[in-house]
Amino acid sequence: SGGVTQMESFLSKFFPEVQSRMKIPKHDAYCKYDNQWLTAFTSSLFIAGTLSSLVASQVTRRVGRQAIMLIGGVMFLVGSIINAAAVNIAMLIIGRILLGFGLGFTLQSAPVYLSETAPARWRGAFTSSFNTFVVIGILSATITNYFTNRIPRWGWRVSLGLAAVPGVIVVVGAFFIPDTPSSLVLRGQPDRARAALQRIRGDGTNIDAEFKDIVHAVDEARRNDVGSFRRLFSKQYRHYLVAGLAVPVFYEFTGMIVISVFSPVLFRTVGFSSQKAILGSVINSMTNLVATVLSSFVMDRTGRRFLLIIGGIGMLLCEVAISWIMAGHLGKHQGVTMPHGYATAVLVLICLCTFSFGLSWAPLRWVVPAEIYPVEIRSAGQALSISVELCLSFVELQVFIALLCAMKYGVFLFYAVWLLAMTIFVAVFLPETKGVPLEAMRSVWTGHWYWRRFVKQDANHERQITGVSTN
Repeated sequence: SGGVTQMESFLSKFFPEVQSRMKIPKHDAYCKYDNQWLTAFTSSLFIAGTLSSLVASQVTRRVGRQAIMLIGGVMFLVGSIINAAAVNIAMLIIGRILLGFGLGFTLQSAPVYLSETAPARWRGAFTSSFNTFVVIGILSATITNYFTNRIPRWGWRVSLGLAAVPGVIVVVGAFFIPDTPSSLVLRGQPDRARAALQRIRGDGTNIDAEFKDIVHAVDEARRNDVGSFRRLFSKQYRHYLVAGLAVPVFYEFTGMIVISVFSPVLFRTVGFSSQKAILGSVINSMTNLVATVLSSFVMDRTGRRFLLIIGGIGMLLCEVAISWIMAGHLGKHQGVTMPHGYATAVLVLICLCTFSFGLSWAPLRWVVPAEIYPVEIRSAGQALSISVELCLSFVELQVFIALLCAMKYGVFLFYAVWLLAMTIFVAVFLPETKGVPLEAMRSVWTGHWYWRRFVKQDANHERQITGVSTN
């Protein structure tokens, strides 16, 4: 959507006032795209995703993760068709809302599906593969925009309509995968659960011990089935809640969601043409993909905390540098376009920032919330994490262009402060979960220097469920 919002064919049909403003030579470069309906086209997807992810948490416990992905795929498919056929802003928003509903359902189920089916020692790589395909989707979209931008009048319809392709893949693919063993046991289907686990692990694999651990964990979850959201906010689970909320909050305030979505707009703001702005977005997406693939190989070796800290420091330095360049060469002389060399430097810094992000927070924001929660609150915790993330995405995307207009280069310093805070939080408060089985995840909290004082009473509970020592 970020590439579509700066296409001449799209703006001339739906936002002619923005197109007229771009033709004024001395208009402030920071404010060219400051239009609330234009940003609503992008952000409406995320508020719809917030609501649907909360609903999906309750529905998942009844129908399973496989069915939720199927429902999400259907909604995504319908939304893309409406967007491609849009004749007014209302149809654009309705299509985006349906896409958001599909997004909320799939985001709630897919990362947890991967987390619950992956072997413990490779869980990080499996779960982060979700983000890898998200990045491949972003790269596919930017490449599509690069070519459709050359089509006069209706190129934007192709860009929005091709979203039906992944929608079809999700719908068809959901028919060929089993539900997770944990979900099946939780719904009273142990035979199907055992068969699903055997299918996932392979016919010759002994699954008795793993299946026994799953049954024990799910039995405990079933005893506490009622009021999972209320329990999530209780004193016993507050350490899970803190980490589960901190990760999406800090992820959003890296500033990378707006850089990713609005990168073509940012590149046009600093002086690139429409086609070169989309090309810059393609380069940025390719950088993200390389970093994401690299992360999936090193995540289960280096651990989660190390990557989060290194990535945070890298993004912090890049965003301070971007702010410095824009302050010196775009924030002067009524926002006149900066020299080409400095515009290229901004592109390079954004790519470096994206590399740091793709190596760390981009994949790990799926991995950590999907694995830190015990099974009895896992669906509720995942739903809350996703809802907070999508809600903040809506707010951030809705106000970013206005903030850029008002704060100018200062908006990147704002994100830099948050990057400093989140790096300190990870270094001090977030426990390492690398290689820990999901059924024994309580042990990482009882062994943490800070949280163990609050969860000492939970140690016996941990032994009862898994039989794993918490020393």
